[in-house]
Amino acid sequence: MAAEVLSKHPVQIDVYEAKPSLGRKFLMAGKSGLNITHSENFEQFVTRYGNRKEEIQKWLLNFTPNDLRNWVHELGFETFVGTSGRVFPKGMKASPLLRAWINRLSEAGVRFHVRHKLVSLNGLSCRFETEKEIQEVKSHAVILALGGGSWKSLGSTGEWVEMLKPLGVKVEALKPANCGFDAQWSNHFREKYHGHPIKSVTLSFESFHQQGEFIITKEGVEGGLIYSASAMMRDEIEKNGKATMYLDLAPDLTKEKLIEKLSKPRGSRSLSSYVEKTIGMKGAKMGLLYEVLSKDDFTNAEKLASFIKRLPIELIAARPIDEAISTAGGVSFESLDKNLMLKNVSGVFCAGEMLDWEAPTGGYLLSACFASGVAAGNGVVNFLEIK
Repeated sequence: MAAEVLSKHPVQIDVYEAKPSLGRKFLMAGKSGLNITHSENFEQFVTRYGNRKEEIQKWLLNFTPNDLRNWVHELGFETFVGTSGRVFPKGMKASPLLRAWINRLSEAGVRFHVRHKLVSLNGLSCRFETEKEIQEVKSHAVILALGGGSWKSLGSTGEWVEMLKPLGVKVEALKPANCGFDAQWSNHFREKYHGHPIKSVTLSFESFHQQGEFIITKEGVEGGLIYSASAMMRDEIEKNGKATMYLDLAPDLTKEKLIEKLSKPRGSRSLSSYVEKTIGMKGAKMGLLYEVLSKDDFTNAEKLASFIKRLPIELIAARPIDEAISTAGGVSFESLDKNLMLKNVSGVFCAGEMLDWEAPTGGYLLSACFASGVAAGNGVVNFLEIK
């Protein structure tokens, strides 16, 4: 995106990529449908960036979610808004969009160099490891967009952290974001319900309350609803060694209605068949109740209703960083000027996920990555005083 901004000016642009092909993480983002951005109003949109809202709002004002949609349209692809408000290109795939983009940049004179891995940075001099040799490249400006620390196989190795520290750049430790968590399941629950979805529940954690779904794993939990609350739950685990999320397993029924239904005589039916017949709860949701409640709890309608409306699930660890969709941490905003240039290394700019911010899934990650590329490209224009 930074190259695109600069391609409209009289400068030579070279893009160096460590992998044999371009945009591998972009393609992975589109594997189950390329969620390019979100259609919600701008004021709500910027709240998704938490304590980095003010910094990222500046990028997004210069390249808004609507600008991103128009950019996709200019490349020849229509977009549509899904039922959840998420925005996708028609056809859903990332690869046609990426091909069209690379072709347009190539026609504008941008040169691409694959299998060039950055191994050191000395001011405006970059050293790349290629299949044949170590190559040194000197430039008038450098933009680093080296990714976070998840999806190492796609190129986001996080190795750049040690490269920047000697230059006096403050880097916050990389941490998993949009990640799953470990829970202490019983062996029976783990084996029986691994891979099962938990649908139509409300997750509450501190100020977070949202309805959605997630998946039970052998280790614990993962999926969209979990990812949405993951930053808060990860930070709580870091602080106190555990985090307790609360699930409303029946968001469409009040506690009073549940008590009324569960007060009916059970007769000869088993607990499971009674609860299923009375309130329609079965499968993995019932399994979750059995993980937390005693048999006596099931015989007390008020107690059972209370747990159904607010079931505590203790989480003990975030999943490893390479399993995460994205990462938090990275180059501190204190180390950057308003143009995203490193204060300690004149002419070197940073963009994308390598900066210290995070966002939930839903198009927010890609939107801010694109906008940061625009910001860094414009930063170089200012720095080089290009007309």
